[in-house]
Amino acid sequence: MSSPEPSPAPSGETERPRESITQLLGGGRAALEASVPPVVFVAAWLLSGASMAWACGASIASALVLAVISWAQGRKPRAVLMGLLLVVASAFVAARTGDAANFFLLRVLANAGSSLAWAVSIVIRWPLLGVILGTVVGTRTRWRQDPALLRAYSLASWLWVGQFALRVVVFGILWWTQNLVGLGVAQIVLSYPLMLTVLALSGVVLFRSVPRGHPGFRHPRVGRPEVSDAGPDRD
Repeated sequence: MSSPEPSPAPSGETERPRESITQLLGGGRAALEASVPPVVFVAAWLLSGASMAWACGASIASALVLAVISWAQGRKPRAVLMGLLLVVASAFVAARTGDAANFFLLRVLANAGSSLAWAVSIVIRWPLLGVILGTVVGTRTRWRQDPALLRAYSLASWLWVGQFALRVVVFGILWWTQNLVGLGVAQIVLSYPLMLTVLALSGVVLFRSVPRGHPGFRHPRVGRPEVSDAGPDRD
Protein backbone atom coordinates (compact mmCIF):
# COMPACT_ATOMS: atom_id res chain seq x y z
CA MET A 1 0.00 0.00 0.00
CA SER A 2 1.24 3.46 -0.81
CA SER A 3 1.71 5.95 1.99
CA PRO A 4 -0.94 8.67 2.31
CA GLU A 5 -0.25 11.94 0.52
CA PRO A 6 0.90 14.72 2.87
CA SER A 7 -1.72 17.39 3.50
CA PRO A 8 -1.40 20.48 1.28
CA ALA A 9 0.30 23.57 2.59
CA PRO A 10 -2.01 26.22 4.04
CA SER A 11 -3.50 28.64 1.55
CA GLY A 12 -1.17 31.50 0.71
CA GLU A 13 1.99 29.60 1.61
CA THR A 14 4.44 28.03 -0.76
CA GLU A 15 5.85 24.67 0.27
CA ARG A 16 9.62 24.37 -0.04
CA PRO A 17 10.57 20.80 -0.90
CA ARG A 18 13.21 19.53 1.48
CA GLU A 19 15.00 17.57 -1.23
CA SER A 20 16.69 19.22 -4.17
CA ILE A 21 16.18 17.89 -7.69
CA THR A 22 19.74 16.59 -7.52
CA GLN A 23 18.92 14.53 -4.43
CA LEU A 24 15.64 13.23 -5.86
CA LEU A 25 17.23 12.05 -9.10
CA GLY A 26 20.32 10.50 -7.54
CA GLY A 27 22.93 13.23 -7.88
CA GLY A 28 24.09 12.23 -11.35
CA ARG A 29 25.61 8.94 -10.17
CA ALA A 30 24.55 7.17 -13.35
CA ALA A 31 26.36 9.79 -15.43
CA LEU A 32 29.50 9.32 -13.36
CA GLU A 33 29.42 5.56 -13.78
CA ALA A 34 28.68 5.84 -17.51
CA SER A 35 31.83 7.91 -18.02
CA VAL A 36 34.20 5.30 -16.56
CA PRO A 37 34.26 2.65 -19.35
CA PRO A 38 34.84 5.17 -22.20
CA VAL A 39 37.66 6.84 -20.28
CA VAL A 40 39.16 3.42 -19.52
CA PHE A 41 38.88 2.57 -23.23
CA VAL A 42 40.82 5.68 -24.26
CA ALA A 43 43.43 5.20 -21.53
CA ALA A 44 43.96 1.53 -22.42
CA TRP A 45 44.19 2.40 -26.12
CA LEU A 46 46.93 4.95 -25.47
CA LEU A 47 48.86 2.89 -22.91
CA SER A 48 48.78 -0.29 -24.98
CA GLY A 49 50.06 1.36 -28.13
CA ALA A 50 46.70 1.43 -29.95
CA SER A 51 45.70 -2.15 -29.15
CA MET A 52 41.98 -2.58 -29.88
CA ALA A 53 41.86 -5.83 -27.90
CA TRP A 54 43.29 -4.23 -24.77
CA ALA A 55 41.07 -1.16 -25.07
CA CYS A 56 37.88 -3.15 -25.58
CA GLY A 57 38.77 -5.68 -22.91
CA ALA A 58 39.58 -3.02 -20.32
CA SER A 59 36.40 -1.06 -20.98
CA ILE A 60 34.22 -4.16 -20.71
CA ALA A 61 36.03 -5.26 -17.55
CA SER A 62 35.44 -1.85 -15.93
CA ALA A 63 31.76 -2.01 -16.92
CA LEU A 64 31.47 -5.47 -15.36
CA VAL A 65 33.00 -4.24 -12.10
CA LEU A 66 30.60 -1.28 -12.00
CA ALA A 67 27.67 -3.59 -12.78
CA VAL A 68 28.56 -5.94 -9.92
CA ILE A 69 28.95 -3.05 -7.47
CA SER A 70 25.68 -1.47 -8.58
CA TRP A 71 23.87 -4.80 -8.37
CA ALA A 72 25.23 -5.40 -4.85
CA GLN A 73 24.05 -1.94 -3.80
CA GLY A 74 20.50 -2.67 -4.91
CA ARG A 75 20.35 -0.74 -8.18
CA LYS A 76 17.64 -1.75 -10.62
CA PRO A 77 18.78 -4.79 -12.65
CA ARG A 78 17.45 -3.31 -15.88
CA ALA A 79 19.48 -0.10 -15.52
CA VAL A 80 22.61 -2.09 -14.64
CA LEU A 81 22.15 -4.41 -17.62
CA MET A 82 21.49 -1.55 -20.05
CA GLY A 83 24.69 0.22 -19.02
CA LEU A 84 26.71 -2.96 -19.44
CA LEU A 85 25.15 -3.74 -22.83
CA LEU A 86 25.96 -0.24 -24.11
CA VAL A 87 29.64 -0.74 -23.30
CA VAL A 88 29.72 -4.19 -24.87
CA ALA A 89 27.94 -2.93 -27.99
CA SER A 90 30.28 0.08 -28.23
CA ALA A 91 33.32 -2.18 -27.95
CA PHE A 92 31.89 -4.47 -30.62
CA VAL A 93 31.35 -1.58 -33.05
CA ALA A 94 34.88 -0.29 -32.48
CA ALA A 95 36.42 -3.74 -32.90
CA ARG A 96 34.28 -4.62 -35.91
CA THR A 97 35.13 -1.40 -37.76
CA GLY A 98 38.73 -1.22 -36.53
CA ASP A 99 38.15 2.42 -35.61
CA ALA A 100 38.67 3.35 -31.96
CA ALA A 101 36.61 6.55 -32.30
CA ASN A 102 33.59 4.40 -33.16
CA PHE A 103 33.47 3.32 -29.52
CA PHE A 104 31.65 6.65 -29.02
CA LEU A 105 29.35 6.35 -32.02
CA LEU A 106 26.48 4.69 -30.14
CA ARG A 107 26.74 7.37 -27.48
CA VAL A 108 26.34 10.08 -30.11
CA LEU A 109 23.26 8.32 -31.47
CA ALA A 110 21.84 7.71 -27.99
CA ASN A 111 22.16 11.38 -27.07
CA ALA A 112 20.56 12.41 -30.35
CA GLY A 113 17.64 10.11 -29.64
CA SER A 114 17.32 11.40 -26.08
CA SER A 115 17.34 15.03 -27.20
CA LEU A 116 14.59 14.30 -29.73
CA ALA A 117 12.52 12.33 -27.22
CA TRP A 118 12.68 15.10 -24.61
CA ALA A 119 11.77 17.75 -27.19
CA VAL A 120 8.81 15.73 -28.45
CA SER A 121 7.62 15.11 -24.88
CA ILE A 122 7.44 18.87 -24.32
CA VAL A 123 5.57 19.49 -27.57
CA ILE A 124 2.92 16.86 -26.77
CA ARG A 125 2.62 18.26 -23.21
CA TRP A 126 4.13 15.23 -21.48
CA PRO A 127 7.51 16.74 -20.45
CA LEU A 128 9.72 13.87 -19.36
CA LEU A 129 11.03 15.69 -16.31
CA GLY A 130 7.48 15.74 -14.99
CA VAL A 131 7.03 12.06 -15.79
CA ILE A 132 10.23 11.18 -13.92
CA LEU A 133 9.74 13.43 -10.90
CA GLY A 134 6.06 12.58 -10.71
CA THR A 135 7.05 8.95 -10.28
CA VAL A 136 9.76 9.77 -7.74
CA VAL A 137 7.66 12.03 -5.47
CA GLY A 138 4.47 9.99 -5.84
CA THR A 139 2.25 12.43 -7.74
CA ARG A 140 2.38 10.19 -10.81
CA THR A 141 0.66 12.13 -13.62
CA ARG A 142 -1.58 14.43 -11.56
CA TRP A 143 0.81 17.33 -12.29
CA ARG A 144 -0.55 17.42 -15.85
CA GLN A 145 -3.85 18.72 -14.50
CA ASP A 146 -2.05 21.67 -12.91
CA PRO A 147 -1.21 24.36 -15.52
CA ALA A 148 1.50 25.84 -13.29
CA LEU A 149 3.36 22.55 -12.86
CA LEU A 150 2.88 21.57 -16.50
CA ARG A 151 4.48 24.85 -17.56
CA ALA A 152 7.30 24.52 -15.00
CA TYR A 153 8.16 20.97 -16.03
CA SER A 154 8.06 21.96 -19.70
CA LEU A 155 10.46 24.87 -19.18
CA ALA A 156 12.88 22.79 -17.12
CA SER A 157 12.78 19.93 -19.62
CA TRP A 158 14.25 22.22 -22.29
CA LEU A 159 17.47 22.23 -20.25
CA TRP A 160 17.64 18.47 -20.73
CA VAL A 161 17.05 18.83 -24.46
CA GLY A 162 19.97 21.24 -24.56
CA GLN A 163 22.16 18.93 -22.50
CA PHE A 164 21.75 16.03 -24.91
CA ALA A 165 22.04 18.30 -27.95
CA LEU A 166 25.30 19.75 -26.63
CA ARG A 167 26.74 16.26 -26.30
CA VAL A 168 25.68 15.41 -29.84
CA VAL A 169 27.43 18.48 -31.24
CA VAL A 170 30.65 18.09 -29.24
CA PHE A 171 30.94 14.32 -29.52
CA GLY A 172 29.87 14.43 -33.15
CA ILE A 173 32.61 16.88 -34.10
CA LEU A 174 35.27 14.98 -32.17
CA TRP A 175 34.12 11.66 -33.64
CA TRP A 176 34.13 13.08 -37.16
CA THR A 177 37.67 14.42 -36.71
CA GLN A 178 38.86 11.14 -35.14
CA ASN A 179 39.98 12.93 -31.99
CA LEU A 180 40.03 10.02 -29.55
CA VAL A 181 41.72 11.91 -26.71
CA GLY A 182 39.24 14.74 -27.14
CA LEU A 183 36.39 12.24 -26.94
CA GLY A 184 37.76 10.93 -23.66
CA VAL A 185 38.08 14.42 -22.20
CA ALA A 186 34.60 15.36 -23.43
CA GLN A 187 33.21 12.22 -21.83
CA ILE A 188 34.49 13.43 -18.46
CA VAL A 189 33.40 17.05 -18.82
CA LEU A 190 30.01 16.38 -20.43
CA SER A 191 28.91 13.61 -18.09
CA TYR A 192 28.99 14.14 -14.33
CA PRO A 193 29.73 17.90 -14.22
CA LEU A 194 27.19 18.69 -16.94
CA MET A 195 24.55 16.45 -15.35
CA LEU A 196 24.96 18.11 -11.95
CA THR A 197 24.70 21.54 -13.59
CA VAL A 198 21.50 20.60 -15.43
CA LEU A 199 20.01 19.08 -12.27
CA ALA A 200 20.75 22.25 -10.30
CA LEU A 201 19.41 24.53 -13.01
CA SER A 202 16.30 22.37 -13.37
CA GLY A 203 15.57 22.92 -9.69
CA VAL A 204 15.98 26.68 -10.07
CA VAL A 205 13.68 26.78 -13.11
CA LEU A 206 11.04 24.66 -11.42
CA PHE A 207 11.10 26.73 -8.24
CA ARG A 208 10.98 30.09 -10.01
CA SER A 209 8.31 29.00 -12.51
CA VAL A 210 5.76 28.10 -9.84
CA PRO A 211 3.64 31.11 -8.81
CA ARG A 212 3.47 32.45 -5.27
CA GLY A 213 0.89 30.61 -3.18
CA HIS A 214 1.30 27.31 -4.99
CA PRO A 215 1.78 24.40 -2.54
CA GLY A 216 4.69 22.93 -4.53
CA PHE A 217 5.34 20.14 -6.99
CA ARG A 218 4.45 17.50 -4.37
CA HIS A 219 0.90 18.90 -4.27
CA PRO A 220 -0.53 19.53 -7.75
CA ARG A 221 -3.54 21.82 -7.88
CA VAL A 222 -6.01 19.39 -9.40
CA GLY A 223 -9.33 20.91 -10.34
CA ARG A 224 -8.39 24.34 -9.00
CA PRO A 225 -7.44 27.47 -10.95
CA GLU A 226 -3.77 28.37 -11.28
CA VAL A 227 -2.52 31.14 -9.01
CA SER A 228 -0.83 33.61 -11.34
CA ASP A 229 -1.67 37.15 -10.28
CA ALA A 230 1.25 37.42 -7.86
CA GLY A 231 3.90 36.20 -10.29
CA PRO A 232 6.65 33.70 -9.61
CA ASP A 233 7.84 33.28 -6.03
CA ARG A 234 11.44 34.47 -5.90
CA ASP A 235 11.89 34.67 -2.14
